[in-house]
Amino acid sequence: MTDRKFPIGPFAPQENYSEEELANLISVIESAPADYRNLVTDLSETDLNKTYREGSWTVKQLIHHVADIHLLHFFRMKQALTDPDYKDVTLINMDGWAKTPEASLMPIDVSLTILESIGTRYVYLAKTLTPEQFEIAYFHPVRKIWLNQRHALAMSAWHVTHHFAHINLALGKIDLMRCLRLRENTSF
Repeated sequence: MTDRKFPIGPFAPQENYSEEELANLISVIESAPADYRNLVTDLSETDLNKTYREGSWTVKQLIHHVADIHLLHFFRMKQALTDPDYKDVTLINMDGWAKTPEASLMPIDVSLTILESIGTRYVYLAKTLTPEQFEIAYFHPVRKIWLNQRHALAMSAWHVTHHFAHINLALGKIDLMRCLRLRENTSF
């Protein structure tokens, strides 16, 4: 495994998820805000400007990005649950968002707070879904797949783990083999 772009591998949803696997995915999402805060608390500006590979986003941009996407994933779930015509997933220009001034210059504490707040609501909502609501699906035009709410939670869990690995790589706290083991411990 030598892929610094996808250190835990690309997102590859399973066909279905058991109740135990689903609980595991929700647990990953639930613990992510504290994991991120613990990882980046007291980092210097030099550390926040490190990258995990040439041309990649900085640690600071990654923190802001993870908060943005967590909000987007929560929005998609709520939209799918409340709008029967929501069949095409809402997309953003992720690279463009990561290059906006607040994503590259603003202190990370605001995004850590967003991640905590949205994460709490997202997990609460996910834990209340009925079996019928878990089946509500939409099409992801970039990935060219239909995602139901189980898949959407798997994508969220993968996403926070994927970028957690990136930040650890940037800070020299983890190697690619340990990143691969992160993947082995979770069913995305």
